[in-house]
This record gives sequence, C-alpha cells and structure tokens, in this order.
Amino acid sequence: MKKEKSQLTDICQLQLKGVKDTQDLLSGKWKMVIVAALFYNGKFRFMDLSRRIEGIAPKTLSKELKDLEVNQLVTRTVVDTMPITVEYELTAQGRSLNKVVEAMGEWGGNYRKSILNK
Repeated sequence: MKKEKSQLTDICQLQLKGVKDTQDLLSGKWKMVIVAALFYNGKFRFMDLSRRIEGIAPKTLSKELKDLEVNQLVTRTVVDTMPITVEYELTAQGRSLNKVVEAMGEWGGNYRKSILNK
C-alpha cells in the first residue's frame, strides 16, 4: 500500500513539474492570447497581430514574441519586401498547444456566459 501511494506521489510530482514548466513558459497576460491568435489565424505580420490583439502595446508584443521564439513556440520570418515584412507563426511545438488553447477558449466562453447570465 505504501509503495502504491509513493508511486502516486511520484506521478503527481511529475505532473506538477509539467504544469509549472508550462506556466513558466506561458506566464504573463499576453503569451496565451498571442499563441491563440496564431493558432486560430495562422501566419501574421507584426502589425496585423498587433491590431488583432486588443490592448497590447507594440513594445509588449515584440517582447512576448521574442520570448515565444526563444522557447521555440513561434517562428519569425523576415520577408524580403519593401518595406521589409516580418511574419510570425507557430512552430510544431507551438501547435502542440492546440488542446490547451481549445480547452481555455471553451472554458472561458462557458465561464463568461455563466457570469453574464446571473
């Protein structure tokens, strides 16, 4: 019995570490919103993404995109146009967050409805 409890605790600890790692990677007000925008819409140029996400300052968007790029969730592609265009899209690793994005969207929509209906 103690061995089973120990194994359960080990599994729990491993899961908690996974949650912490995810939280560290996606912490902040904007990262998940950026990931969701890229998930639902595909590639975005910087200014288009800035317009799509209400309330985010360009400086903040730039910083968050750099963080997501460093963590290999987003790719940045410079397109040789006049003026130069920069496009952002999710990597395969970023797209693997699809279940998280969809679950958050569904849960958030349901929560919003339940609050507004009271």
